[in-house]
Amino acid sequence: MTTSPLNRPAPGRRTALRAGWAAVLAGAAAPGWAAPAALPDPAADLCHTPPAGAAASGSDGLVRSSAAVQLPAVRLRRHDGATVLLPAALGEEQPVLLNFIFTSCTTICPPMAQIFAATQEQLGARRTQVQMVSISIDPAHDHPARLREYAARFDAGPQWRFHTGSPADIDAVQRAFNVYRPDKMGHTPVTFVRARGARRWVRLDGFATPQQLIREAFASA
Repeated sequence: MTTSPLNRPAPGRRTALRAGWAAVLAGAAAPGWAAPAALPDPAADLCHTPPAGAAASGSDGLVRSSAAVQLPAVRLRRHDGATVLLPAALGEEQPVLLNFIFTSCTTICPPMAQIFAATQEQLGARRTQVQMVSISIDPAHDHPARLREYAARFDAGPQWRFHTGSPADIDAVQRAFNVYRPDKMGHTPVTFVRARGARRWVRLDGFATPQQLIREAFASA
């Protein structure tokens, strides 16, 4: 998908976005990088229990675990309007980075999207080798047109696709990845990575850095 000039941010906004990405990249390069303290702490969510065998990967509190995910055979709509069958869309030919967001979120979703934006910047030419997937947990409001606007806000490349669907199908996807919350405001920052050819997903609870996402994406299956 090529972003049309109508959907692209104005030059001034693009400059501001790139400055934000640069800040994420610069912070991620520092040994003690962590999400801003004002953001919700996933450990404070009493409904959230890290998977068995999960282990903190560093002083930033990021929790890494392995997850077996049975993808439901649901049809989702991408931000470009195409309808896709989820298991087929997430084929095993490329590594996949996947997160859950909603466009009206003002807390953890913008930083998560900015981390994906910084990741695609750092990938450079290798971005074509990776699928980046953001699934809205607010399907009642996040129709494809709104997701297109959100994608343009973060200058998403063609490898980064945003998905929506029926409430029942979106719930099924969240349950498959064990991130379902009855209230969208209860969601926590979590990113899933599946290396090429891998059968299991790496689950990263917390704010992963671009370097961590790239390392997991290109790890040996």
